[in-house]
Amino acid sequence: MIVGVLEAELTVMGSLSLKDKRRVIKSIKDRLSNKYNVSVAEVDALDSRQRAVLGIAMVANESRFVESCLSKIVDQLRFVRDASLVDYRIELY
Repeated sequence: MIVGVLEAELTVMGSLSLKDKRRVIKSIKDRLSNKYNVSVAEVDALDSRQRAVLGIAMVANESRFVESCLSKIVDQLRFVRDASLVDYRIELY
């Protein structure tokens, strides 16, 4: 069993309140969860208006598959309209 974890730091542009930020983050979380069958949670910077850190987890039986899916998620996060990917880290266990 392979567990893959992706930690992605995002800047939410144009967010004037926490409500604006949460709307954008919820949309991202729902899209990723539905498309890639992963677990997604906001894990840090909860009180920041323009910064969000997402934790994304996936379990499978092949490390290549997990790493490939997490890389595709990173690519998708790069093209989110309302947010910008600042940094990310992928770990496999």
